[in-house]
Amino acid sequence: MKQFNAEEFLNLSEQDCIQIQYKLSYNVIQSNTVSLKSIKTVAGVDTAYWKENNKEMAVCCIVVIDFKTKRIVEKQYSVGEIKFPYISGCLAFRELPLIMQTAVKLKCNPDIFLFDGNGILHTRGMGLATHASFYLEKPTIGIAKKYFNVEGAKFIKPENCIGKYSNIIKNNEIIGRAIITQKDVKPVFISVGNYIDIDTTTELIMMMIDKQSHIPIPTRYADLETHIKRKELRQ
Repeated sequence: MKQFNAEEFLNLSEQDCIQIQYKLSYNVIQSNTVSLKSIKTVAGVDTAYWKENNKEMAVCCIVVIDFKTKRIVEKQYSVGEIKFPYISGCLAFRELPLIMQTAVKLKCNPDIFLFDGNGILHTRGMGLATHASFYLEKPTIGIAKKYFNVEGAKFIKPENCIGKYSNIIKNNEIIGRAIITQKDVKPVFISVGNYIDIDTTTELIMMMIDKQSHIPIPTRYADLETHIKRKELRQ
């Protein structure tokens, strides 16, 4: 895991953020550095916000599950004030400080990280999952419940059948997939974060779906945990 200095983000302008994203985008590797057979643990990452004494607060939760049994192996969280402003397309600069603060607490070493957010399905190919990969130094995947509208990208709604998907294409390249994980439920939007390809991403996500939800188990657990912790912390 790469050393992370949150202070480096504080005084960045929007143009600074965009330049960093473009620079990092050249180093994205859309090929596998891990095989499904070798994966033992998968981490889900999510963040929840609230206001407290005119401050914007957030809690990040990481839940690690056993890939085979789907049981929880470890849970960690971090809470803190969010000082970086909201800038469309620059979510990572707000959330990475808490994400990395939480990740370094992990006692286990997850083989892959799943994010409630986007990977290369992003205006500059640098969504939260992709940006985080350069610090986590692990394969990452983005899973979004809502479509991030990337200019010039096109896709059609997939057939209403579990496992069916349609590619999201920009400049003749696949930047994501709209995939049906549960029948009669809206698709989720998956994308490569880094160090993995889109077909392996798709297969892994479908292996992480159960009857409880249309989103993967790790990010669902992380989402539930953020709501629990936020309620505790606000009280």
